[in-house]
Amino acid sequence: MPRRPLTPAADARGVAHEVLVRVDTTDAFADVLLAARLAATPLAPVDRALATALVYGTLAWQGRLDHHLSALLRTPLPRLDVPVRAALRLGLYQLLFLDRIPPWAAVDASVRLARAAGRGATGLVNAVLRRAAAAGPAGLPLPDAARDPLERLAVEWSHPRWLVERWAAEFDADELPRLLAANNGPPSTVLRAHPHGRDSLRAELAAASVDTTPGTFAPDALVVGRAGARLRTLPAFAGGRFAFQAEASQLVSLLIAPGRGARVLDACAAPGGKTAHLAALAGDGLVVALDPRPAGARHILALAARLHAPGVRACVADGRRPPLARPFDAVLVDAPCSGLGTLRRHPELRWRRRPEDLPRLAALQASLLAGTAPLVRPGGVLVYAVCTLTHEENTDVVRDFLAAHPRFTLEHAGPYLPAAVVDGAGFLRTAPHRHGLDGFFAARLRAR
Repeated sequence: MPRRPLTPAADARGVAHEVLVRVDTTDAFADVLLAARLAATPLAPVDRALATALVYGTLAWQGRLDHHLSALLRTPLPRLDVPVRAALRLGLYQLLFLDRIPPWAAVDASVRLARAAGRGATGLVNAVLRRAAAAGPAGLPLPDAARDPLERLAVEWSHPRWLVERWAAEFDADELPRLLAANNGPPSTVLRAHPHGRDSLRAELAAASVDTTPGTFAPDALVVGRAGARLRTLPAFAGGRFAFQAEASQLVSLLIAPGRGARVLDACAAPGGKTAHLAALAGDGLVVALDPRPAGARHILALAARLHAPGVRACVADGRRPPLARPFDAVLVDAPCSGLGTLRRHPELRWRRRPEDLPRLAALQASLLAGTAPLVRPGGVLVYAVCTLTHEENTDVVRDFLAAHPRFTLEHAGPYLPAAVVDGAGFLRTAPHRHGLDGFFAARLRAR
């Protein structure tokens, strides 16, 4: 494996390594850290793309990478310094999953990244990654599927064992691997145009060398393909002609379907994407957005101002105890959840979540519904939404709420959404392997 001078893409590896170390040592999200780091680093578009692929790919495949590294190391992986561990994962990810990067470049760059941890660290990283490169994928075995099929799935598709076991009880044997594989795919960048403005926005973006395709399910969604410029530098962004919003998220606002002039409460509003969408759908109506943090409320108002949504009002308040009296035509409870439907966008979540998180979050979701239900006027609508696939946080929460609040009944989502994203019980339900979207769940409830 001859040494050659490192290419400029090594800077992309440095950015990726820094983000991975921060993700490992803080509770920050990779997408936020990466965006801030890229904004402060003058990288060419190809290197920005490489840094993004390295961060998301290394985090998504971390379980499989750690399985192989544990077999290659004499020291237990958790005992290594975080920068060394991140350099090993980054290097092995390139060796196993990025065919266009030469092995020498992956090894040399990882050795350089580990240099700050000391001479012993560089020797360790060099030796381990060279052994991995020599062995190749065929020489790095996976668990025996015949002996333990769930362990094989967990390692092969890089998910925690407890999550694979849980989903094995909810998806059949053919569908489960497809879900796990889809969770490791790259996240798509999706824009939301103003209602009825998608075609003109698409033409404007094309003139700026930004390729887009219309979304499959949401009428205002544009999926970004190749971007010839940073989207936030475009006049269309400064002029408020688009927002960044995942397509499944856009479907939630469509399920609410606020009429023109409606009064809407968004009880868990930050960062404000659905708030602004609801304001666009409600026209000259009023959308009150709640967030318990002053910074969150300020962010919501700033987004609404950029998107020309004057009907938005932000209130620093807890949705479990909203300081409001006058009822609303529609209330959205887009509740905090495990986020396990967004593993493409937040791959680190699979390593942070624990089984005990689910009942804790379900209790929070139930309290948010109970706190906001009195604010729905007679005949009004309450929509409950989460971006997760776990029944404890979706159907179970709705079932318990309806049992405790007979004033509400479940309304079928069919009249408001494409049939492909509505399940047999009438819920909005999307999944990465079925729709190519984040995994979302939403229920539309009508107050008697």
